[in-house]
Amino acid sequence: MTWDAYYELDDIYAWIDDLVATYPTVASTIEGGTSHEGRTIKGIKISHGSGKKIIFIESGIHAREWITPAVTNYIINELLSSTDEETQAAARDFDWYIFPVTNPDGYIWTHTEFRLWRKNRRPFGDEVGVDLNRNWNNNWLGVGSSNVTSSNTYAGPGPFSEAETRTLSEYISSLADDIELYLSMHSSGQLLLLPFGNTTEPLANYYDAMKIGRRAMGALSVRYGTPYTTGNIAEAIYLATGTSIDWVKEALKIPLVYCYELRDRGTYGHLLPADQILPSGEETMDSILEMIHQARRLDYMNSGSGLHASLLTIAFVFVNYVMF
Repeated sequence: MTWDAYYELDDIYAWIDDLVATYPTVASTIEGGTSHEGRTIKGIKISHGSGKKIIFIESGIHAREWITPAVTNYIINELLSSTDEETQAAARDFDWYIFPVTNPDGYIWTHTEFRLWRKNRRPFGDEVGVDLNRNWNNNWLGVGSSNVTSSNTYAGPGPFSEAETRTLSEYISSLADDIELYLSMHSSGQLLLLPFGNTTEPLANYYDAMKIGRRAMGALSVRYGTPYTTGNIAEAIYLATGTSIDWVKEALKIPLVYCYELRDRGTYGHLLPADQILPSGEETMDSILEMIHQARRLDYMNSGSGLHASLLTIAFVFVNYVMF
């Protein structure tokens, strides 16, 4: 896989199989559920030994957001092949459960029929599809979603009515006791979102999560200067309920939960050129490493040996060395 093109579902799944064959001692295929049309939600587990806490990445739930599987695949590749010591430490210290495409039917449709398709492919009379990121059982059909089948934010006939969200949520629940960090990958807008989407109140561990998130976005901006805004869903973007991160946070009590809205801020939107895959992947990986480091500073994610230094500190030292 190269980082200058967007790949179709079969190519991504074949690549995952190739990685497992190449790194059989640390990589294995996992199945997070099934789609309406019967496709497997295939992912990869990266583990250097048993008994470790989990970092879970869910990507591609909105079919048209092609940059999210691409960046997620880049993260997988880095965790398996990078020579960077910080990346290798992160790969060793946690079990990584990563799903590049959690809406496989919709993703195929964007490649074969309609590039900007968002929902899954379940029919409802003359209309098709549920917004899978409004179908989770947390304040379902509250705000920012619709009960109209033709709407892009149609929440479905009920919470977890869709095969994709129902089976994936069951899989996540089976791992919940060990998940330390949950990341949901979306685009676009250059945002790092925290739960919750129904209120701007600073609920749960909002202040810790904000500190960690802001530092992580500082690290993201070092490489290319890409600005990100951090805040909960309601304050940073709009009111929206029934999302995966709200359900994961409230139902499963996962300590740290974030949603990335990757590049860009309106120039290309969901039609982001492929030449932005590599820089977006690089800066996102930088931010995840910093997120782990900052989480540990606040006494989260303290299994394993730990990353050795903050990327922000490294960047500061480098800049001062060059300038002075």
